[in-house]
Amino acid sequence: MLGHLIYIAAFLALALAVRDTSFAAAEEAIVVLGAIGLWRYGWATLNFLRATAYIRWIYPRRRARAEAAYAERAVPAHAYFMVTTFKIEPGVTTAVYGSIFEAARRSPGGATIVASVVDGADLRVLRDLFEARRADMPDVRFIIDQIPGSGKRDAIARSLRLLQREAPRRDDIMLFVDGDSAVPADIVERAAPFFTDERVGALTTDESVEIPNDWLFRNWFDLRFMQRQMMMSSMAFGGRVLTLTGRMSVFRADLATDPSFIRQVQSDHIDHWRLGRINFLTGDDKSTWFWLLSRGYHMTYLPDVRCVSYEDQPMPGFFESAVALMKRWFGNMLRTNGRALGLGPARIGFFTWWSILDQRVSIWTTLFGPISIALTALFATPAVIPAYIAWVMFTRYVFCWMLSTFRGGGFPIVYAPLLYFGQIVGASVKSSALFRLDRQKWTRQASKKAAARMPLGARLRSASSTYMHGLALGWLTLGAALATGLL
Repeated sequence: MLGHLIYIAAFLALALAVRDTSFAAAEEAIVVLGAIGLWRYGWATLNFLRATAYIRWIYPRRRARAEAAYAERAVPAHAYFMVTTFKIEPGVTTAVYGSIFEAARRSPGGATIVASVVDGADLRVLRDLFEARRADMPDVRFIIDQIPGSGKRDAIARSLRLLQREAPRRDDIMLFVDGDSAVPADIVERAAPFFTDERVGALTTDESVEIPNDWLFRNWFDLRFMQRQMMMSSMAFGGRVLTLTGRMSVFRADLATDPSFIRQVQSDHIDHWRLGRINFLTGDDKSTWFWLLSRGYHMTYLPDVRCVSYEDQPMPGFFESAVALMKRWFGNMLRTNGRALGLGPARIGFFTWWSILDQRVSIWTTLFGPISIALTALFATPAVIPAYIAWVMFTRYVFCWMLSTFRGGGFPIVYAPLLYFGQIVGASVKSSALFRLDRQKWTRQASKKAAARMPLGARLRSASSTYMHGLALGWLTLGAALATGLL
């Protein structure tokens, strides 16, 4: 409580310290920033209202209908688990597979688990874990597939081909689980009923995170998952979400073993006018999402079912870790964003299409504010700086309270500055990734030393990316100067 009081006192003091006459030279800038702010806050409010309506009214009704339809089935769904494990701590592996074995044991229609591993030590740990519980799981098959370390996409494709031989029925489900994510014990019972709707191709769930020691990093992740709860619920209101989270998502088993689905996961790519063919290394969850989206399937969200992710800070410092993760997340998003937009609103629904478009538009509207304030402070009046800081502190504080309603209310005061950090640094990383779609890296990969000299083609592409990015930021700065009346 004391932190909240100090925070409120700080932004009130900043606001009261600025005199009205200080803004005489910046009236046009304030009007423009206010208009863009109203647009962005209006969009956030719309998503908040949609999410609230979904969680309180729409989702309970959908669940009730789905469970009633599922109860009429003569044979319950068989659950297939596809799990990828690579360089995970033994303690995390034990917790994750313990949760998977329990969920498989509780599956009314039995379960089959395929674990894809690279390291022999992982294989032995998994074998011992299963043997210790085998007697309690008579209806569970466990297959350990040791593979060469050629990448997660190859691992997923190989596991899916193994499961394809099981000839899954239309009524069966398949869970994609990362080796660092524990699933709820009742996930099969909670998820299977939603696939009685033939339009539903996949679903994903709420998430929480376990991060030892790193207090700031943990709070940043908690805030992100709070934002995720709101956005996923808002999108599910219309029947389609914007991603199928790679940590844990559930698919109709016959769709996940479709040959074209497997091919897309294994060798997805886009052709870029400047960068040429970009083969996707990361972002398998975006590939599965796009396959379903392009074929007209619905994808829903279960806000009352939660998996637990075990995270480690990938870099020594918070800032470096956050930026490294953002580069991967936003690069994956933007590589698929363009082709999803190309599907058109008539095919995927206007709100879904507009939300995908907003992923790009919000990059520039978010950066427009700080750039305009910096220009106004430099060429008109520096009084806009404390006024802007006060406004940012106030609006982020209010928005954090709105977000906290999706987690029972209340939040640490550090959420407010972390929210602004995520918006500004996130938009900066997105703007860079937008012009460097060919750069991909897993945060868990060991870094490799760059070659002494890059090939000429790679150097030219890198130079053109830097030029295009700089040009875009230059146009944005010029647009801000013109729009605010400073030029």
